Amino acid sequence: MKKLILIAALLASPLFAQVKEKIEVPYVAFPIKMGKGFDALQANCLMCHSFGYMINQGRQPRKFWRGKVDKMIKEFKAPIGEEAAKAVTDYLYKYYGNQKLK
Repeated sequence: MKKLILIAALLASPLFAQVKEKIEVPYVAFPIKMGKGFDALQANCLMCHSFGYMINQGRQPRKFWRGKVDKMIKEFKAPIGEEAAKAVTDYLYKYYGNQKLK
């Protein structure tokens, strides 16, 4: 019983941490490249993701980007039609791809 109380106290101790000075979260401006397909990306992806989330994936092949789009549709039920999915994939591949297909 004493061990459980000790473990619970240790796990709860970060909840009581206090900081007296003001903490500022830095603003990070992500380099957004405007181009064909950005409107589809904005309408279908940026409602849930920050732009940084997408470009932090690194430069990836077309198959990777299409796989991510398909995953959002199938696994997370994103309401993206085939035309928009193709536009998003094309945009991400063109501006943030590594120029490889696979």
